[in-house]
Amino acid sequence: MRVALVLPAALFGVLALAFAAFMILGRDPRLLPSTMIDQPVPAFTLPALRTGEPGLASADLNAGAGVKLVNFFASWCVPCRVEQPVLMRFAREGGAPIFGINYKDKPEDAIKWLKELGDPFARVAADRDGRAAIDWGVYGIPETFVIDPAGRIRYRHAGPITQDVLERNLMPVIKEAAK
Repeated sequence: MRVALVLPAALFGVLALAFAAFMILGRDPRLLPSTMIDQPVPAFTLPALRTGEPGLASADLNAGAGVKLVNFFASWCVPCRVEQPVLMRFAREGGAPIFGINYKDKPEDAIKWLKELGDPFARVAADRDGRAAIDWGVYGIPETFVIDPAGRIRYRHAGPITQDVLERNLMPVIKEAAK
């Protein structure tokens, strides 16, 4: 009986100490390492979100010059809504083409969402079962990847792209990858 009372408090204490250690050591627990950095884009082929448009495959990200971004998003994702204006501005300014992968979403909801908030994507593919996201190592959405001209993943950002994240994190990587 005593164990049942003490165990939850002990587990809470261990978690609190782990969190405090991360804070004291200056590590951000939101930063998740990616094994995909410096690796080629994983092999995938996805259908287009909208009928009559081209889908998206790994070959599309390996071909051609220039840096590309891949953004995993969904209409049901609240942080995706937060980043959409920043992605729209980035696409308008021609920073790099953004390829969208709609994650585990109803196509009609995603299409409505893009009409409402704007569509910054050069192409939008549908990852209905989430298999492509698993292959990319996606932990949760939104996640954005910077792909260099050779088709290698150079950077991964978990969470919404804010203007600050764009300027401090993504733009330096995009400029370096373009060299």
